[in-house]
Amino acid sequence: MKKEDLESPLLSDGDPAPADSEGGSGYALVCALLASLTSIIFGYNRGVMSGAQKYVQEDLGVTDGQLEVLIGATSIYSLVGSLAAGWTCDRAGRRRAVALSAAMFLAGSAVTAAANGYAALMAGQLVSGVACGFGLVVAPVYIAEIAPASSRGFLSSIPEIASNSGILLSYIADFALADLPTMLSWRLMIGIGAVPPLFLAVAAVLAMPETPRWLVLHGRPDEARRVLARMAGGADRRLQEIVASVREASSKSAGESSPGVWREILLRPTPAVRRVMVAILGLQVFQQACGVAAMILYAPRVFSHVGITSDRAVLGATVLLGAVKTVAIVVPLFLADRLGRRPMLLASAGGMAASLLVLGFSVRAAATWWAAATCVAAAAAFMASFSLGFGPVIWMYASEILPLRLRAQGTGIGTALNRVMSAVVGMTFISMYEAAGMAGTFYIFAALTAAAWVFVYSCLPETKGRSLEEIEELFDAAGAKKPSPGATVS
Repeated sequence: MKKEDLESPLLSDGDPAPADSEGGSGYALVCALLASLTSIIFGYNRGVMSGAQKYVQEDLGVTDGQLEVLIGATSIYSLVGSLAAGWTCDRAGRRRAVALSAAMFLAGSAVTAAANGYAALMAGQLVSGVACGFGLVVAPVYIAEIAPASSRGFLSSIPEIASNSGILLSYIADFALADLPTMLSWRLMIGIGAVPPLFLAVAAVLAMPETPRWLVLHGRPDEARRVLARMAGGADRRLQEIVASVREASSKSAGESSPGVWREILLRPTPAVRRVMVAILGLQVFQQACGVAAMILYAPRVFSHVGITSDRAVLGATVLLGAVKTVAIVVPLFLADRLGRRPMLLASAGGMAASLLVLGFSVRAAATWWAAATCVAAAAAFMASFSLGFGPVIWMYASEILPLRLRAQGTGIGTALNRVMSAVVGMTFISMYEAAGMAGTFYIFAALTAAAWVFVYSCLPETKGRSLEEIEELFDAAGAKKPSPGATVS
């Protein structure tokens, strides 16, 4: 690594990775798309309650307080799933973890759709929540390890695009089924989510390869070479790099009396690991502190607050949000490997903060047509800004910067914190706007988003164009000389 790279880790891009073969990149793309089915199912499960909640309340007599707990508890359950997913990924393999998450998604959707009371709803959401935690961990880890360095930014954005597509599909299902009898409508909205996991489970078992890094880590280098040969040129060179990285990780563990991975992350982290975990945990906190979960889960309530009274109009505006969020998420696919991660995160945080201020102003105004139009436009701008950076890029960034030996558990810890923050927002939004007002709630979200901008600007090095092994070296060297935060971002 160049001396300038070590001295200015926030600014430098590193040497470009060698070009990958077209056929290999196509194979990696297919693998990434299959893994991302997990994210589509997660997005559907996440968004479907936005439109279904009204009909669930009417049919089963669920109160607002119970609804907050039901929705927020799903994120708590996913915390358990995300922590268990790291262990499962390391023991059973990334591919088997994908299949297990599909089975849990299927069971959770079926139980929730068949529920005849609040307890059964909670049981179904428990299974779905654990599955969501698995899905959030296994897809980014699998893709980060299967993707060639030159296209990792492109491929690592796919799970977030898939998640947003799932949310959009859930909004469309809510809109399409809203006119059915109440007892039937919400059950179909949720039950449709049991179909895609069947296909994913079959694909995970029959079509998806295990990742080369996991194979090397478990003493199967010949299988790793065969997978690498199908994905890119220079399979032997890449295998040597992975083997060297695994040996280095093993020697570090041996030199520290073989501490477990959890101990290395939480109790005795090296300066480099500590810096990596601060970056990951900070991003996960700020992603949810901006209030995106409130918009995904409670957009119909926000629109009703500004005078949109028709159910069809409210659900139609919600579909618009999902469409904008999904279209905007495509942009990082093409720009993450060109502009870099830092510029996209900074632009995203700035756009979200401005949109939240306008949103707060619109819901504070009198219920008129222009207030309603401004509210919908500001909410759409917020969703677009989120999708340009803080939606996909933080998962890409987190999966890149973790050392191999810590990648699965580290991703699980970050995802667990993300789910806790999502639960806090989901379980308090109704109570929060009743206490501070709808406008005051969005002003609070705007202030937290501004803090996210400062965090990205001050603490995150650029990873564009580097191999995973080079990124690990970058964080090892970052503590030696921290760059000035006032420098210009390349």
